[in-house]
Amino acid sequence: MILTTHQPIFLPWPGFFSKATQSDCMVLLDDVQFPRGRCWLNRNRLKNEDGELWLTVPVWKKGRGLQVIREVELYNGRDWRKKHLRSIQQNYANAPYFGEYHKTIEFIYAKNQALLAELNVDLIRFFWEVFSLKTRLLLQTDLGISGKGTDLLIKICKCVGAKRFSIFPMVEKHIDAVSMKKNGIELVFLDFHPPVYPQLWGDFIYNLSTLDMLLNCGPKSREIVAKA
Repeated sequence: MILTTHQPIFLPWPGFFSKATQSDCMVLLDDVQFPRGRCWLNRNRLKNEDGELWLTVPVWKKGRGLQVIREVELYNGRDWRKKHLRSIQQNYANAPYFGEYHKTIEFIYAKNQALLAELNVDLIRFFWEVFSLKTRLLLQTDLGISGKGTDLLIKICKCVGAKRFSIFPMVEKHIDAVSMKKNGIELVFLDFHPPVYPQLWGDFIYNLSTLDMLLNCGPKSREIVAKA
């Protein structure tokens, strides 16, 4: 079995799903530390006529100290959900597949999740269903496993019975390959080339949220991601 892991980021980029298509199981690391600075857990890029369109999900940080991802609460003091949906509609209403998917996106936003991880996982599962991914999707908290760094990855591999662990080459420097090998786990290095596909609004921009691809390419997005 080939395992991969990733933090449950907001509206993931194509590389996230490329890893999934090349693995048997993906575990979302929801019980690791939430970064103090800017990160992809609560923001990502779409596109408008001026270039990048950033969508940011406000979360509670002040006074919370160090938090793990599963504890991070959404800030619902202003209606950012309507703003997100309005931005998507204004900039993608003419996308070929906007009509096919926007109601589901609205439904997910309307669930009024209390936690960031809940929102992100709901969106990830939406892509999982649309792409008909056979890869098993689990949460770290489902497994009841905690830890840090390579030790955490080894624990997860052993828990799900994985002998191979897939990563992008850029991540190798953060993993203790010797410890992985001692525990009978082989590193599998994935080859990912950011895909080019039809986009609205002028010059192509790489590695936007996969939502941009989905609204422009629809069901073909699965094939585009798998070949990336």
